[in-house]
Amino acid sequence: MGEFPAAAHGALKAAEALCGPVTLTAVSDRRGSAVWKATGPDGAASIKFGTGEVAEVIVREASVIDQLPGCTVAVGRIDGGGIWFVTRWEHGPSTWQQYKAVRAGRPDGRPVALTSAVELARAVAGLHAMGWIHGDLQPAHAIHTANGVRMIDFAWSRQLGETPWIAFRGAMVHLTAPELAAGITAGRQPVLTTFPSDVYALAATLWTCATGDWPLDYEAAGIDRKAAGPAALLKAIGERAVPLVSTEVWPELQHVLRPVLLGDATARPTATELADQLGTLNEPARR
Repeated sequence: MGEFPAAAHGALKAAEALCGPVTLTAVSDRRGSAVWKATGPDGAASIKFGTGEVAEVIVREASVIDQLPGCTVAVGRIDGGGIWFVTRWEHGPSTWQQYKAVRAGRPDGRPVALTSAVELARAVAGLHAMGWIHGDLQPAHAIHTANGVRMIDFAWSRQLGETPWIAFRGAMVHLTAPELAAGITAGRQPVLTTFPSDVYALAATLWTCATGDWPLDYEAAGIDRKAAGPAALLKAIGERAVPLVSTEVWPELQHVLRPVLLGDATARPTATELADQLGTLNEPARR
């Protein structure tokens, strides 16, 4: 894990303004972007730092957070071009963590998991209602807090009608909607994320959380997932050459998610409609 850059004293000052004197804990460090949790007597903050090409992404993400209701962010630059931002730490389990019991084969974990699925879908719907597209929905990118679902990692978010990047190469390959994968493969840049592509990633995320694996069956398509690079995987996804995994871990849930993952973008439900469909799975338990 990378060391906290000494030159980013402004980030520490911003974190301390939120939390008081802080202790830093390294969270992640990959592809030019690093995250620390700053914990103090008055709460916790997230410090994100990027260098090189990632610095532009950090600026874009900070700009998105600053425009979202109830969010505050401090941004700064260090010598050499590195960019940091500081925002409140979101406390709670991720969607992935909410499905732990389901992945362990425990049916008693399904009510919590299903409630979490509906809450996440409604949070995505709320974001869409404000004209925002998240662009990088993943099992770890939604936190289930005491005050509802809070999404994180807005690096590939955009407002409808805006084109904030020159090129989009995809976020998590295995959760990328086929139409985005096809556009990236064809070089039709700038490829733009959409509400339907968010809904695809939402359904794929829930499938992954429930089964513990990606929804696409690369082995059935004759693809060595580990040996194939992202470009090859995106090409296969864009061509719809990879079927869904046939294993049914939670048939009722997968029955709702399957048509979302198999249908064309124009046939996908909205996030609100998907939330409603997921909500009906709870009805027998309420009667």
